[in-house]
Amino acid sequence: MTFAEQLQADIELIEPALEQYLSRETGEGYDRIFEAAKYSAMAGGKRLRPVIVLEFCRLCGGDVEKALPFACALEMIHTYSLIHDDLPCMDNDDLRRGRPTCHKAFDEATAVLAGDGLLTAAFETAASAEGLPAETVLQCIRILGRAAGMNGMIAGQVLDMGAEHRKISLDELRLLQSLKTGCLLWAACELGCVAAGKTGCGYDSKKRMHREKLGLAFQIQDDILDATGTTEELGKPAGSDEKNEKTTYVTLFGVEGAAREVEAYTREARRLLAQFPGEHEFLEHLLIWLASRKK
Repeated sequence: MTFAEQLQADIELIEPALEQYLSRETGEGYDRIFEAAKYSAMAGGKRLRPVIVLEFCRLCGGDVEKALPFACALEMIHTYSLIHDDLPCMDNDDLRRGRPTCHKAFDEATAVLAGDGLLTAAFETAASAEGLPAETVLQCIRILGRAAGMNGMIAGQVLDMGAEHRKISLDELRLLQSLKTGCLLWAACELGCVAAGKTGCGYDSKKRMHREKLGLAFQIQDDILDATGTTEELGKPAGSDEKNEKTTYVTLFGVEGAAREVEAYTREARRLLAQFPGEHEFLEHLLIWLASRKK
């Protein structure tokens, strides 16, 4: 199976499962919150994080069906973060994935509640996993909480908001990005391994370093696209970093210098990936695809 075929197969596994988890019986008067949550969650996207969950589970010899609840839970958390990130009190963006953001399609209060609903639904979804030891499910829930919480993604968002309209150092930028972007990518790698029953196997430091390199390569490429792409190409407002006067790898190194950083971090992530046992050709191709993507 080619990389494109495997990627599509993973997405075709994730999409219906995600929709099913978000299709609950509703009572009269609050259907709108489910509509808003599904509007954002089912709007497409790369599905990068759930794909990584499945592929690391496969890499560790696990059953990807058993990892699927955790993959969907992680995508719910990612979607909630995008809904809140787009709000007027944060980035105040009107476009996401080529269509109006949740607060524009519905209203601001509904968007806040839809994000809250997706966050809580993520933990309900993870807790519903079947065919795994209770301790494994609990460990996956802990991973989700740690990655999404106040020492993880939320901390990164706080740093991101504090970095608007002022210059920050390279070390500060790396910390911001490792928390805001890297924590959910760490969770994706970790969830796949834990769901496969691979804990305490001596690869913790390699997983952490791989996540850091992957997260930085992914975010720097985002910085480049924000500076060089168009709104039509990206499906979201281009030039938002410049509008908010944010320090990025592009402002520090220029577009060409930032591109060299992407190449370097991608090479390092591939080197670390090669140290894992098992077949990791797909994950290598995924790294290359992420580094060369145009949106």
